[in-house]
Amino acid sequence: MAVSDNPNSEKIRWFTNARFGMFIHWGLYALLGRGEWARYTEAIPPDEYHALAQQFQPRHFDATAWARLAKAAGMKYMVLTAKHHDGFCLFDSQYTDFTSVKSAAKRDFVAEYVAACRAEGLGVGLYFTVKDWEFPAYFDGPERNPQGWAALVDHFHNQTKELLTNYGKIDILWFDCPDDANFRGGWGEQTPDVWRSQELGAWIEEAQPGILINNRGGLPGDFRTPEQTIPHGSQPGVFESCVTMTHKHWGYCPADPYKDVWRILDELISCVAVGGNYLLNVGPDPDGVIPLPACARLLEIGRWLETHGEAIYGTERLLPDWWDHTSTGRITTKDNIAYLIVQLWSPTGSLSLNQLQNDVRRATLLATGQTLTVRREGRRLLIEGLSPLPPALPFNVVKLELDGPAAAQFYY
Repeated sequence: MAVSDNPNSEKIRWFTNARFGMFIHWGLYALLGRGEWARYTEAIPPDEYHALAQQFQPRHFDATAWARLAKAAGMKYMVLTAKHHDGFCLFDSQYTDFTSVKSAAKRDFVAEYVAACRAEGLGVGLYFTVKDWEFPAYFDGPERNPQGWAALVDHFHNQTKELLTNYGKIDILWFDCPDDANFRGGWGEQTPDVWRSQELGAWIEEAQPGILINNRGGLPGDFRTPEQTIPHGSQPGVFESCVTMTHKHWGYCPADPYKDVWRILDELISCVAVGGNYLLNVGPDPDGVIPLPACARLLEIGRWLETHGEAIYGTERLLPDWWDHTSTGRITTKDNIAYLIVQLWSPTGSLSLNQLQNDVRRATLLATGQTLTVRREGRRLLIEGLSPLPPALPFNVVKLELDGPAAAQFYY
């Protein structure tokens, strides 16, 4: 498994075309409402935390509703936390009783989720953490507790194989946290050896040919996963920014305020403009319901994408990091088309563009279908005929049909 340096390869192309996905953090921690790390950060004793499994009976869990919401939001794939660091599994496992199937819920939520994704035509992604707080050896480390550590690694391998054997074809395997070494500095180059990652990677490639794996399983993987940030600068290979819709937590936390739609869309556009995917997180409540503030934002984003999605899906990055946006917005490209995503509307009725060598054969404002006038004045392309007020909120897109493949022009 190596990070793909070719975003056009057959294996990765569907993923880079998709651009936008839903991350779902959900588990026992939803009952506490203080985020997904509560067991660790609050030092909750194992018996006390395990008791939550007998209270976890989501009355309104509906994987189909989740998938349909993701689809309505314009998302093309989903990633669900099959198991987070607390060790509780949303799937059936022969290696532990700490699962949703063997506790009060008596349901295999992963199975229901996978079926719903497939029914709605969405890519199926599973998050599976490398570390597991159920094992005291995790806190000891392999040096102080080699036997316990070996059991932890075996458990990690065995459950990964269950997920990739029992649920049919999986499109994305999203590992997490292989290298923190209980926050003692990590193992660096020794990480693959500590987790026997090469061995597991070889098994995965044979069992699930074509699956995409991120870079958090001890090996480089097929794509990188910057967290809570949109990278700036030239990005080697394929990447996916994972970002919360609230300000801090991934798991359900009603006290954590939500970002507004302007900011979420700005992050999506900025991520795609530099060639990345955007994985936006939601944290369902204890009953399995995605909170109303999240739903409202997702549906508004979906409405925007119905009109402007061609500027997002299947587009590519044209410009380097120091020239990757105009004074008013961002540029994405697709063959002989450039999309100017106008994030700062000009009341003058015109826009100036200095990033393209190409002449423009036709310019269209996607929100209204209006044909705009474009003329070249030296190095500048002047786009004219816009109304003083923006026709769509929060952003508008000008589609530029070019005289050839989009070519960058730099100012020297």
